[in-house]
Amino acid sequence: MDIADLLTRDRVVDRLRGGSKKQVLQELSRRAAALAGLDGRTVFDVLLERERLGTTGVGDGVAIPHGKTAAVGGISGLFARLERPVDFDAVDDRPVDLVFLLLAPEGFGADHLKALARVSRLLRDAEVRAALRRAPNAAALFDVLTADGRRSAA
Repeated sequence: MDIADLLTRDRVVDRLRGGSKKQVLQELSRRAAALAGLDGRTVFDVLLERERLGTTGVGDGVAIPHGKTAAVGGISGLFARLERPVDFDAVDDRPVDLVFLLLAPEGFGADHLKALARVSRLLRDAEVRAALRRAPNAAALFDVLTADGRRSAA
């Protein structure tokens, strides 16, 4: 599974505003819901329920909020670089500025985990994180996120 299977250019947001973890999750939920034709509150509730199990702030300024809902037909993602880092209760206690949201249908356990692992592997790469932080705009963010898939397909 490539990142390009989860993202399209319109699912990459640069300079997302939010002063707190809750505000970031609300804004991500609103945007993801609008793109998928869903109710924003439904998406937010799914993400909040997952956060209650433990933080999705994985460290190094990265968070991967995720969840499952019957309201979606397939696995999809939304990436955002935050305007300002926020406290996300991350495992390393560092603020988060790179967020990759994943939504999957109920019953997509294995595929959901594969997507989560793929995103995690990509964002653990220090060079990728640095390139994302340097990228001048959303188009460049998308190119950085999907470059690995293009290289492996060649």
